[in-house]
Amino acid sequence: MDPKNNVNVTLDDMVFETRNKAYGAYDLRKTYKKTVNRSLLYGSIAFLAAVGAPMLYASITPKAKKEVAVEIDLTKLKEEKKEEKPLELPPPPPPEQKPPEVATIKFLPPEPKPDEEVKNEEPPPPVEQIEKAVISNETKEGIESDEVAAAPPPVEAPRAVEIEQPKEDEIFTTVEQNPEFPGGIKEMYSFIGKNLKYPSAAQRANVSGKVFAKFVVEKDGSLGDVQILKGIGFGCDEEAQRVLKSMPKWNPGKQNGRSVRVFFTMPISFVLE
Repeated sequence: MDPKNNVNVTLDDMVFETRNKAYGAYDLRKTYKKTVNRSLLYGSIAFLAAVGAPMLYASITPKAKKEVAVEIDLTKLKEEKKEEKPLELPPPPPPEQKPPEVATIKFLPPEPKPDEEVKNEEPPPPVEQIEKAVISNETKEGIESDEVAAAPPPVEAPRAVEIEQPKEDEIFTTVEQNPEFPGGIKEMYSFIGKNLKYPSAAQRANVSGKVFAKFVVEKDGSLGDVQILKGIGFGCDEEAQRVLKSMPKWNPGKQNGRSVRVFFTMPISFVLE
């Protein structure tokens, strides 16, 4: 059939007359109009759902009540009369009751006066009465007591506190009064700054840092047993020992008022200018 003489022939038939219609492009062009209409319909439905859903939700949910501010004139309010309740006084305290009297028995040894004869001696009471009564200067009725007044314990005389004296050669790490350089820390660092010489080997190697030294401040204030705990080498350790040994005598440390030997640790800084 000639497509030019057929009334039902479409533009797609004319375009794909000599081409392969099974390739897929022919079907796409043939169903293009339906696909566009369907997409437009679905898009319209989605748009209407997106716009109408909030309106529908707002119509279903109950509306929140609006808060209305009301002005209250406090001057027009009637004062409520409070009922005054009588004060309840606490009950009076009960009358003081005297403690029950303890039974006593008169039992005093006779005291003869010089140049007088003892007359009308009263015999001592029986043991049964003494065990159930308190010894007194008169006999009195009351409750029986098995408690016997005991003499207070003897008071011990205060003992003298012995202060432990430090041993002759003992070296302390902490004392009541620490050893100190004459004039204080400021004078000590001033002495180190004037006498410390930077070793040439450390200068060439560009070495700087702190040398930690440990020594003993003797009883007379002199420094002994100088040791390097942590050094940096290049002659700095030996220079720190030399400066410490050249120091004047310190004020010695004291324990219980006596001069004692004390360990002391001190850092010496080497800083290149």
